[in-house]
Amino acid sequence: MDAILRILARGGFALRRLYWCGTYAGFRSRYELSPDFRFNGFNIQFYGGGQIVCGARSYIGELSTLQSVHGQTIEIGTDCQISHNVRIYTETAVADSDFSNGPVTHRRGDVKSGRGAWIGANVFIGPGVVIGDDAVVGANAVVTRAVPPGEIWGGVPARLIRRKRRDAK
Repeated sequence: MDAILRILARGGFALRRLYWCGTYAGFRSRYELSPDFRFNGFNIQFYGGGQIVCGARSYIGELSTLQSVHGQTIEIGTDCQISHNVRIYTETAVADSDFSNGPVTHRRGDVKSGRGAWIGANVFIGPGVVIGDDAVVGANAVVTRAVPPGEIWGGVPARLIRRKRRDAK
């Protein structure tokens, strides 16, 4: 019985992998992704009527979501590392809206990640945010404003932790 369960589990994994490879191929045909942009894992979602542009030698981790609404763009630079369970959105509701009465006001904006940026696990990046070249966003951060190049940010909301030390090895 254990042998049968192991065979079924392997087959399930193969089917899951096949499903996600097909999904990622669809993303490649719909959005502007570099041929060597990598999807690291399963359950990565790209959606919306806007543009998503991903640079060379970059990757995104499992369970991550990029949402680009019509008229907006998400741009991931070259050599970017986006960990798992990251959320990047080009539109969100305005917190000061009256959610009980009528349509809710939304805020929109392009999102850009510069060259060599590193986004940690479980990060949320909101509309209009620019992550500078060689910047780091620590795990579990909520980014609502620009992160300058060469800085390390973290927290909720994300704030400057320190500038990168260039001599560190």
